Amino acid sequence: MTKKIESNNSKFKRDIEFKSLKIIEPILEALQKEGYRTPTPIQAKSIPIVLRGTDLLGCAQTGTGKTAAFAIPILQLLSSNMAYGKKRKIRSLIVTPTRELAIQIDESFKTYGRHTELRTTVIFGGVNQNKQTAALHGGVDILVATPGRLLDLINQGHITLNFVEIFVLDEADRMLDMGFIHDVKRIIKELPRKRQSLFFSATMPTEIVKLASTILSKPSQVTVTPPASTVDIIKQSVYFVDKGNKNALLIDILKNETIKTVLVLPVQSMVQIKL
Repeated sequence: MTKKIESNNSKFKRDIEFKSLKIIEPILEALQKEGYRTPTPIQAKSIPIVLRGTDLLGCAQTGTGKTAAFAIPILQLLSSNMAYGKKRKIRSLIVTPTRELAIQIDESFKTYGRHTELRTTVIFGGVNQNKQTAALHGGVDILVATPGRLLDLINQGHITLNFVEIFVLDEADRMLDMGFIHDVKRIIKELPRKRQSLFFSATMPTEIVKLASTILSKPSQVTVTPPASTVDIIKQSVYFVDKGNKNALLIDILKNETIKTVLVLPVQSMVQIKL
């Protein structure tokens, strides 16, 4: 499915600057005001791919800088063609699972695009829709949305996605966990077939891989795994035990009176991994 695989590890050399990625001056100025000089690994690898107009499959966790990895090139691509009629059309759609993430992404677009003429707005459920619909009717270039509110406003006739050029699905695995996959599939049906699509997920379970294959066309892939860090005061041990004795071992460990706090994590997802 993927045309090209690009990955990085902890040895990534952060010796490049945003200006070397051919970012336009209005966006560079905004980045400099925020104190951003050097891109993170996912930004350095993703931005050139998106600027080429290629679909992207990004496997990256929150905290790796992936919002800027798609926001910066989207702002640049849309800025290069500001032609629009009497009313601005939604030219880029970013769908994310929670209102907190949606607000954060909207703020990032506004920050990086403050010196462009592009308009960004955010919609999410749990609040009165009047301010959101007023912003939409005023015309926006970039829309950040949660799935439920987006579909609701589409059904009410407040939103049309016929002019979307760039679609971003963020935190796809969380969409799956929160039961939004069917909503996402409904949203995809509203999009033009001819578009650039960017797909981001921290993990790639089978259903997410299948979903990506229906959204992306000949994508490049970027995988970023942040270096693992362990708090120094935590002592780690590994016990090799057959499956039948796992529960007995856990009970025996928990009987240890020197252990003051315990966190037990399910490992169902781990046993499904095929090596």
